[in-house]
Amino acid sequence: MESGRYHAGNDRQHQCLTPMRHQVERSASMPQSTIHGFAHDQFSAAREAFEANFTNGEELGASFCATVEGETVVDLWGGFADEEKTRPWARDTIVNVYSTTKTMTALTALLLADRGELDFTDPVARYWPEFAANGKDRITVAQLMSHSSGLSGWRPAVSGADFYDWDKVTSMLAAQAPLWEPGTASGYHVYTFGFLIGEVVRRITGKSLGTVFREEIAQPLGADFWIGLPASEDHRVADLVGFELPPSTADLQLTEVQKITFIDTQTDVPSTRTRAWRGAEIPAANGHGNARSIAEIHALLANGGVAKGKRIMSEAGSRKALEQQIEGADLAMRGVQVRFGLGFGLPSPILRLAPPHPNSLFWSGGGGSFILIDVDARTTFSYAMNRMQRAMVGDERSFRIIRAMWQGLDAGAA
Repeated sequence: MESGRYHAGNDRQHQCLTPMRHQVERSASMPQSTIHGFAHDQFSAAREAFEANFTNGEELGASFCATVEGETVVDLWGGFADEEKTRPWARDTIVNVYSTTKTMTALTALLLADRGELDFTDPVARYWPEFAANGKDRITVAQLMSHSSGLSGWRPAVSGADFYDWDKVTSMLAAQAPLWEPGTASGYHVYTFGFLIGEVVRRITGKSLGTVFREEIAQPLGADFWIGLPASEDHRVADLVGFELPPSTADLQLTEVQKITFIDTQTDVPSTRTRAWRGAEIPAANGHGNARSIAEIHALLANGGVAKGKRIMSEAGSRKALEQQIEGADLAMRGVQVRFGLGFGLPSPILRLAPPHPNSLFWSGGGGSFILIDVDARTTFSYAMNRMQRAMVGDERSFRIIRAMWQGLDAGAA
């Protein structure tokens, strides 16, 4: 989900697949930019839509990946990892995907719940006793997962630099009072989501969320996604390129919740290039990966808990993400109507891309990264880029590719 502060300076049913792959190695409009990867012939229109984003000048560097019934059917990348166009975006290039990180945090919690180590209906204080302070003894883990706990920001405010001090920011959340009555409405937990869920995970397992995610999900699947990036991987990271907010945004009238959520705590795009940011665990915002790792990890939810031929979760456990927790006007995101399940968005007006099936899940990261999981069609579509655009949830760069994917699925089922 787009936080509104990530700008420059401040931040359908599938039956058969065509077995042939169409290998891509062609120049886009800029002679120095080349598109790489493959797309099954059935999804050639998706490849063309990806290429068009470079032709029309919308992209700097990007990747797109799609899976159908657990098989990777499209895997594309191209452009440049830096604004100066000195580093090509390679197959193993990764990028900070901001809030798309939240889906990996949610998956980690879903995995613990599937194993019986976590109950979403329990009060958070069962696992984290200090959290009961200031009238928060009845807030449930499910309310953390659905952005309805009343803790969308810190009061008093913290700085982006405070994110490197896990104990400080989690202790402050444990001590403070909710900003609204928990469970009555959602208010997007831009940064707090990862620290809240992460501390519950730490109390249960004795390990950081990034460690549990790596050991229990990423490593078993051979997935190149990190929450807490080792310095050895820095050379593969693409530089995010931000955008300027229009002057009119300075005149927006914000509610107290919006101000605390979006203004009092800020990060900036330049900080994402630092070792401190990359190496920290900020499980709502600093995950590093690419479209391939995001799509292939979320195949778990699209395929009943199985990905890469490995069962990580039970089918029932994987479907819990679809259980609606809250619906209505979000107190932080300009009153936009939302529906939240356990850690994922459900189809609602905030998503300007109508999924063909109701059992769909989605999330987006600031600037444009995006993941869509259609559980009925057993598909995942993922997009990651470094040139950021301003949109509430995703943007047309990925949506055009996804629409082309749906056309290919329809043609294959005909």
